[in-house]
Amino acid sequence: MVLEIMDSVSKFLPSIKSPAKPLSLREKMMWTVSILAVYFLLYNTYAIGVSPAQISQPLEQLISIIFAARIGSLITVGISPIVLSSIVLQLLSGSDIIKIDMTDAAQKARFQTLQKLAAVVIAIIEATIYVTTQYVSVTAPSYEIVVILQLIIGALIIISLDEMMTKYGITSGINLFIASGVSYAIVAGTAGIILPEAAYAIQAGTTASFSNALLAFGPLFFAIVVFLVSIYAYETKVELPLAFEQLRGIGGRLPIPFLYVSVLPVILASSLELSLTVWFRFLNGIGGSLGNIAKFIALYSPVSSSTGGTSLQLTGGLAYLISPSFPLPYSSQYGGVGGYAAYFNYLITTDTAKLVLPWGGFVFVPEWVHVIVYVLVLVVLCVVFGKFWIEMTGQSPKNMAQQLAEMGWQIPGFRRDPRIVESVLNKYIPTITVLGSVFVGLLAALATLTGAVGSGMGILLTVGIIYMVYQQLEQERIYDAYPILNKIAK
Repeated sequence: MVLEIMDSVSKFLPSIKSPAKPLSLREKMMWTVSILAVYFLLYNTYAIGVSPAQISQPLEQLISIIFAARIGSLITVGISPIVLSSIVLQLLSGSDIIKIDMTDAAQKARFQTLQKLAAVVIAIIEATIYVTTQYVSVTAPSYEIVVILQLIIGALIIISLDEMMTKYGITSGINLFIASGVSYAIVAGTAGIILPEAAYAIQAGTTASFSNALLAFGPLFFAIVVFLVSIYAYETKVELPLAFEQLRGIGGRLPIPFLYVSVLPVILASSLELSLTVWFRFLNGIGGSLGNIAKFIALYSPVSSSTGGTSLQLTGGLAYLISPSFPLPYSSQYGGVGGYAAYFNYLITTDTAKLVLPWGGFVFVPEWVHVIVYVLVLVVLCVVFGKFWIEMTGQSPKNMAQQLAEMGWQIPGFRRDPRIVESVLNKYIPTITVLGSVFVGLLAALATLTGAVGSGMGILLTVGIIYMVYQQLEQERIYDAYPILNKIAK
């Protein structure tokens, strides 16, 4: 009954029509560049009634990078509604609360429509939360409704651009916007923070000037390390021999990459963690008997900025323990704690985070406990989303065995039976999925903790996105060279 009601409502949603004929690689590139230009136009346009001088805390910077957003701009909400709607619907589908057969084209289209409807609802809720909780600085209370409407319109445009990219571009809008935002953050961080920090250290004229200047490049160094390790992980794979049953002597290999589900687990896990830090802001200010429970979940405190303004910042509660809310290892003039020595000393010795107890009182939580909880929760979420994703996207051993059988492939030395192939794949895919999910979770956490420029998690996502786009471009080039393959793939 609920699905039927949602179906009737979703008919009023705007939709992007699919191209009448397959697009060439050149046409897809043109569409991609055009959509990216619109995205950056929205990225650099502040909403009317918003103060451009936003307070930039490390957690807010990370939220902006992961959600491909810019606080105060028309795309303040970013891709968060798209990602969260996907998580919610996948959880509902996986728990059989809603039953949708993803192998059926009509049912899959229904899932995508429901996902768009959920994204619109989440966009409206998040735009309201951003403004009413003062996450976005509004110049006057009378502008709140106007700003909320602008953020909703911006979110709807991003949803439409994502759908347009999926149908006309070379990758999804989510991938394109994240990679663009991270690339912009790396360039801006290097030019606006690292180079001035190094120049400031040299100008100091002390005996430690040269070493301090080198340490200033630490965030860029860790970014490069994450980049190289990610590339190596993407190139690591297990290959199973295949034989074509209808033609003897023709064979191939089935590659099972170490990162079988790419960076999707860490995208979903980090998006969920960061979304909670935004959504729980509405708990701030709750008093009475529920006040302690609200603060136990998430404690927000006003934080002053160098410009004299204040902003609510997550400083305690369970939401804080699972969030990547860590200071940056830059000097204090850039919102950091004064270098890596001071940064690691902060993580080891500081215990200012509060955990308010539901029955009253509070305890201080050391930052090293925050580090451990954050890493463990992120890794567990990556594993959960990784295993769930292969089931939802048809990459499970059962689905892969069925696809190989339909294409006429078999594993040499085994009977031509999908169940036999499935048993062989079961020895590899589940284990590789778990190991790959743990790896991306640990790498993302390590990179975040070392303060890599552009955020370590953002770099990890960007490398994965670039690798996926490269593979897709290779496929598109083959399709352009051999048009008959495009018909077979259809």
